[in-house]
Amino acid sequence: MTRDVIALTAAPPDRATFLAGLFSGGPDLRLDTTAESAVTQLCAPDGRPLVAIEASALVRVPDEVRRLLGVASAGPVWWTEARASTAVPEAYVLARSFAGRLVTVLGGTVWPPDALTTDVVPLRTDIAAVPVPDTGIPAVDVLTPRALVVMQDRPVVPLSTWLADALRHAADTDRALQLVTPPASRLTLPLRTALRGLPHRWVVRDERRGLYDGLSGVRLRWRGGIFGPDLDERGSSRLVDPFREPGAEAVRQLVLQVRTRHHPDAGLMLGGALEAVFRRLTGAAPQGWGTAEPAGNPWSRRQLTELARARAPRPTLLTIVGAGALATARVLRTREGVEEDVTVVGGVGAAGEGSGAGSDAMGPDAVEGVARELHAGHGLLSLLASYRTGRADLTVPARFEPPPVPVRLVVPEHSARTGAGLPAPVRLGAGVEAARLYRLGDGSDAVAAWRALERLTGEGAGRASPGPGAGPGAGTGSGAG
Repeated sequence: MTRDVIALTAAPPDRATFLAGLFSGGPDLRLDTTAESAVTQLCAPDGRPLVAIEASALVRVPDEVRRLLGVASAGPVWWTEARASTAVPEAYVLARSFAGRLVTVLGGTVWPPDALTTDVVPLRTDIAAVPVPDTGIPAVDVLTPRALVVMQDRPVVPLSTWLADALRHAADTDRALQLVTPPASRLTLPLRTALRGLPHRWVVRDERRGLYDGLSGVRLRWRGGIFGPDLDERGSSRLVDPFREPGAEAVRQLVLQVRTRHHPDAGLMLGGALEAVFRRLTGAAPQGWGTAEPAGNPWSRRQLTELARARAPRPTLLTIVGAGALATARVLRTREGVEEDVTVVGGVGAAGEGSGAGSDAMGPDAVEGVARELHAGHGLLSLLASYRTGRADLTVPARFEPPPVPVRLVVPEHSARTGAGLPAPVRLGAGVEAARLYRLGDGSDAVAAWRALERLTGEGAGRASPGPGAGPGAGTGSGAG
């Protein structure tokens, strides 16, 4: 397992300051670079990595520091992250000393707050007795023919650049990314979304109760170079007790899944639907965006479009943050045009509050306003709005959370269904671009809402995409399969 230390500095580390930090282990340690020089490694004399340090990134959205680290930030900061191997005891102190030297010279803070030190850390461990993890990927702790295993020990685990790179490598090599954390860790929604779908897994390592899947509660074991279900004598998966334990006080959340399509002309500007959703639901445009977390770039549709155009035809995955809401987006060039798949999650109110109030900024009436605006001006293909119960900070704990309850559905007119027992649709627009909006309820009757959705989309199809944080058996992709 690795332990992370982050230096938040007012100025970017220059070469001299960076080298002063690297010499926290004295002159005998070696330096190496990986990931096209984006990662610097502090290595033992025999070459085995002790601390990996990512290139500094400017975070110009102060709320991102608070969201991910719980640290207040008055303005933009330079984020320099170091990952220390726990195989060698001195490695974590080396990472702390590296970060401490940066903030001593440049000003700033170190996370975790108790990690600050500037001491020289001589290497005393018998390195010859320490196994060398032969992964070749800085973020990966164990590499097998079937899996990339990443171990993280922090309260909130984001979709960092490290993990985003590991996910890409897993996809390129047809492997699973399996994230191992302590039971108290929580995932951000972007990371939870990225891990959705087998064979990727969130593996919780509980010292007393063993291994289990943090999204489904299924007991796990390590076999054949990958974590999989630990089945009982009948071949059935087993749920662990910690997964059933109640978590922190929950709030009602709105989950809005939107797909839009645009003609790929030279004047196309992406992000319009995202901005419209944020303005409708939160009263303001998004604050920041990025390809990983922290999403430290100030909101800019132009820059977002330039990045997606440069990456085409490869898809571009994005995280978007704002006041009280968080979104993930996937931009993909298809034969029909440029499509944006967007999932926006926002906090609505205390769990159990009625969701039909027209004054609610994220109530069903507001959702219908979003649907009409996106259909009129942003190439809306489909929309599914649901309510779910989750944490107020939008992080995902390793606890059971009820699956979302659908409340509104928009589909193209040619895909619409009518007939006895189906909700009466509302027509949006006219002609070949027309769509139908279905009212599935106000979120208070989950059974009726899911039955209506299944009848509208085909038997069982409604459960194929229930939104982030759904419970076991509801499309999480982390069950017993």
